[in-house]
Amino acid sequence: MKKIILFTCSIITLTVFNAQKHEFLTPPKFNEADLSKPKSLIDENAPAEFLYRSESFVISGTSGLLSKRYFYRIKIYNKDKAEKWLNLEIPLFQTGGAHEYLSNMKASTYNLENGKVVSTKIDKDSRYKSKEDENILIAKLAFPNVKDGSVLEYRYEIESPFLFSVPEVTIEDDIPSLYTEYVLNTPINVLYNINYVGAITPNYRLIDESHANDVQYKTYKFGFDNVKSFKTEKFVNNDRNYRGKISAELHSTTFSGNVQQYSMSWEQMRKMLYENKSFGGQLEKTKLAKENMPADVLNMKNDTEKANAIFKYVRDTFTWNKKRGIGTENGFKKLLETKSGNAGDINLFLILMLREAGLKAEPLAISTVDNGLINMAFPDASKLDFVIAAIENKEGYLLYDATSKQSSLDELPARDWNQYGIVFSKESAKQIQMVNSKTSFRYLNVDVKIDDNGLITGNYTEKNKGTFAMLTKEGYDENADKYKKQYKENFDVDFTDINSKVLDNGEFESTMKFSSENLIDRVGKKIIINPMLFLSKNSNEFDQTGERKYRIDFLTPYTKVKKVILEIPEGYTIEEMPKNKRIVTEDKEIEYSYAVEQKGNKLEVTSTTKVASPDYPKEYYPAFKKIWETASKNENQVISLIKK
Repeated sequence: MKKIILFTCSIITLTVFNAQKHEFLTPPKFNEADLSKPKSLIDENAPAEFLYRSESFVISGTSGLLSKRYFYRIKIYNKDKAEKWLNLEIPLFQTGGAHEYLSNMKASTYNLENGKVVSTKIDKDSRYKSKEDENILIAKLAFPNVKDGSVLEYRYEIESPFLFSVPEVTIEDDIPSLYTEYVLNTPINVLYNINYVGAITPNYRLIDESHANDVQYKTYKFGFDNVKSFKTEKFVNNDRNYRGKISAELHSTTFSGNVQQYSMSWEQMRKMLYENKSFGGQLEKTKLAKENMPADVLNMKNDTEKANAIFKYVRDTFTWNKKRGIGTENGFKKLLETKSGNAGDINLFLILMLREAGLKAEPLAISTVDNGLINMAFPDASKLDFVIAAIENKEGYLLYDATSKQSSLDELPARDWNQYGIVFSKESAKQIQMVNSKTSFRYLNVDVKIDDNGLITGNYTEKNKGTFAMLTKEGYDENADKYKKQYKENFDVDFTDINSKVLDNGEFESTMKFSSENLIDRVGKKIIINPMLFLSKNSNEFDQTGERKYRIDFLTPYTKVKKVILEIPEGYTIEEMPKNKRIVTEDKEIEYSYAVEQKGNKLEVTSTTKVASPDYPKEYYPAFKKIWETASKNENQVISLIKK
């Protein structure tokens, strides 16, 4: 695995590094030569490049406000592939009457026209704001007159009353950077822990103290030269876990001699949560659990049977509103009225019900996959964005998440499986490892006929179970039309009568009819056909040529079965049968088989892939590559049908 460097700048020790001769917060003058630059010298294929990037954060010693200051200068080499940097979105947080304010906004596009530098400033009419939710307002703007070769420059400030909102800064981005810097300047009565995670180290580092207007400040400065663009790899759940980044966690504040501690241990966080009315306060509402307990549950003798029955009641009664959180949004009374709530509303109510039935159920706080990994060494409540239910038994914990209609015991939505979680019981806080050990299944079945004119018609069924079922259902719910359209786009076959539904056992099934004239070739009197039809593996996803750097993530162990039953046309016979194949690693972690069998006038072809674990060390990459190559080779065998 790529080595991850983690260090924390002490809030007590004064440390001065190699930055005495380096000037921070000093943007270089605009250089006309940048407009003629044909490509990045760091990565010649980069569509864009940071010429200069500065993000600085200053806490005022007088007003106590946080000022976020940004300066970017970006070179565009290929605007069609640099769309991410052609539009700017600035989130502004607001809650409880307090707001963040955008100020000192300046943005321009520079071009070289007829040998002269032409600057196009962004006017106010091209800026607008949109409301993301009740707490987030997005200020948006689009750069005008952008061409290949343009340089974009912008700067702005955000005044914030929220000392918690010092943003995490990603050093390794999708494009290279000639220079990136991070600066935090804070009065010594407002202290932060500075955490840096990544595989690269700063070229310039400085931590010092200074005085201004009778206020003593502490400053953290980091500068990075010639940062390469981050190279993504397939089968990585969230590559932000591997990118170099800097974050500031509020440690403590001291005002008028009163010290308020924010940095805490997991145990201190447990105590805080149980004192919070949206967490511990809700878990005391036992009367609501008694009033809503399914009648037959308390008569059940088996604890797992009880747990499953209560879980089914909560899962089927309430609908998740797609909002995350480890605390309740509106509380249990509102949940019972509306039958809808956030993750905290639904799963904390599930825990309350389980406890009322005599089960040792606890809240398990997690960070979902797209939210990034929990830094177990530095507890931070803001990094926990979801809560599920955990019931302790002799083997460990039984896990439940009632926000997904297809979830069941230990079968959680893919977003939940993110390595670690914190069990917050009334007595203690306990770190646990989360491993998705339940195998998911995907069955792809084709039943076809070939007529005398070479037209293939048949039925196709796709059935998903476990994690695959939940992921597929999420895609369908998000956009049913888009979901159905992807079959035609992916397989280049004319599908009709597409019907998708959740089966009684929680599996997600799609059935459809199809026809195609493009799946066979005629050579004289022969019909040439790949019996795997449109299910054949045409590419190897494990096609990385360089060294693998990161773990290989699948989210779930799985078995994938592709089966085609092909009715041979009357009067035809198979000239030569395809060869069967089976390949398996010594530890039996990865297995692939390809089997062909003729039964009367039908040819049955089955391809099976088995992956025994949800993730693997990078050293497994060559094994996956070889097995996927074997699969591709075998699934592209063809047969010849000849007239008898």
